[in-house]
Amino acid sequence: MEILDVLTSMAKTGRLGPVFSGAEWRDVTAALGEPWDVGTMSRNRRWPRLFAYGDLELSVCRCRKVSLICVQTWRDVVELPPALVGGTGTFPAGLKHADVLSALDKAGCPWEPYPPLTFGDQCSLVAIPTRANFTFEIPEGEQPVLNVMGLPGDGHDCNAKRRQNS
Repeated sequence: MEILDVLTSMAKTGRLGPVFSGAEWRDVTAALGEPWDVGTMSRNRRWPRLFAYGDLELSVCRCRKVSLICVQTWRDVVELPPALVGGTGTFPAGLKHADVLSALDKAGCPWEPYPPLTFGDQCSLVAIPTRANFTFEIPEGEQPVLNVMGLPGDGHDCNAKRRQNS
């Protein structure tokens, strides 16, 4: 499997194997093993926490559900769990804007520009089926290069639920 196949599949389905917004954390770790614990998302709270399987980063809410998903593509290589993508799980980075658009079109995944994240030296697009976001860096005098691909969260708020039950 090629990295563009992985990313376009995620953009169409909102999933990468057992990883999706709202997935139970215990199901993800049962399938993929223990991740690297990057740490908390806030200095004042223990949760949510950021975990990583190589360049697949997952934010996990205090209710132990996956709340955000992103694939970092700005490094020299992109590393994803081999159990999910086959082979070594290592892919070349430096994905050009035109190649991402071509892959989305070939996969039948409609997209549109995403103005809120298009400014200065970056541009962004969103895949319509899942609202997956592709954000590109625009190096001076060069084609835009994919920096990160992310799947939106499911919108739940554990703190709101806790306040309602108080």
